[in-house]
Amino acid sequence: MYTIVTGAAGFIGSNLVKALNERGATNIIAVDNLSKGDKYRNLVDCEIADYLDKNEFIEALAAGELDGAVDAVLHEGACSDTMEHNGQYMMDNNYRYSLELLDFCLDQEVPFLYASSASVYGGGRVFRESREFESPLNVYGYSKFLFDQVVRRRLARADFSAQVAGFRYFNVYGPREQHKGRMASVAFHFFNQYQAEGKVRLFEGCDGYGNGEQRRDFVFIDDVVKVNLHFLDSGTSGIYNLGTGRAQSFNDVAVATVNACRAARGEPPLSLAELRAAGAIEYIAFPEALKGKYQSYTEADVSLLRQAGYEAPFATVEEGVAQYVSSRIGS
Repeated sequence: MYTIVTGAAGFIGSNLVKALNERGATNIIAVDNLSKGDKYRNLVDCEIADYLDKNEFIEALAAGELDGAVDAVLHEGACSDTMEHNGQYMMDNNYRYSLELLDFCLDQEVPFLYASSASVYGGGRVFRESREFESPLNVYGYSKFLFDQVVRRRLARADFSAQVAGFRYFNVYGPREQHKGRMASVAFHFFNQYQAEGKVRLFEGCDGYGNGEQRRDFVFIDDVVKVNLHFLDSGTSGIYNLGTGRAQSFNDVAVATVNACRAARGEPPLSLAELRAAGAIEYIAFPEALKGKYQSYTEADVSLLRQAGYEAPFATVEEGVAQYVSSRIGS
């Protein structure tokens, strides 16, 4: 029996494959689109049984080639570019593809765990898994939102028995995201900027926030993996926020990144004010292209996640970024 991981060469997918390996699971079919070939590096230290291109995989499903051969599907494959304007592509890749996998898993009665997104909440201030708080600001968010609505309807059916669990990821950061380019985390970009130039650049204030004081729920990849595996083991269904439940500022991420780099050189930590005075943190104009499409504040309500039995603590920005920077410097 195979465990299928879609988006397996991507950021979250490859971390899940590695974590499955660490539990002794190697009978994994990795599904992805390697038209951007350098993503393969994320799988070099992983053990898999086979690799299938996304289109090959869809054809295999339609032909029944995987019937009776799958014990779980972890669906991380998606276009995650929030600035992508091609709605036809986005809906085909994120919505229709997910529907095909959902139908397969329900028919085969195998667990289906999938990636949703905090982008479904748009510019609201309440981040709770309920329809009245959902209003995406872009077609990426809409593709995730629409699939969540399908899942809700399926979960409400009286005859529903298979496990389906969706996770609304907040701002995930950590190892194996180097291929994401401009869509990689701010921790990734801050680290690269500081290593190259000795300083990091943040957006000036917007939406009533001071310079660098926009706040997000930043969640470390190790915690994302732990939640997925917890649900895979528990068999619990539902749609859940996957964040820390704690908003921290972009300034916090910048300070944590710079101080982790300083610590690696044996230098003492500095405060935000000290780093600004030293020119290690500076602010740039907020981009016109992001105005009206930007979440200046996110903070996951993790009540449902806790009620579902996930009790482990989440890393703070300071803890997670320190681990991330250590992995980057050591690689």
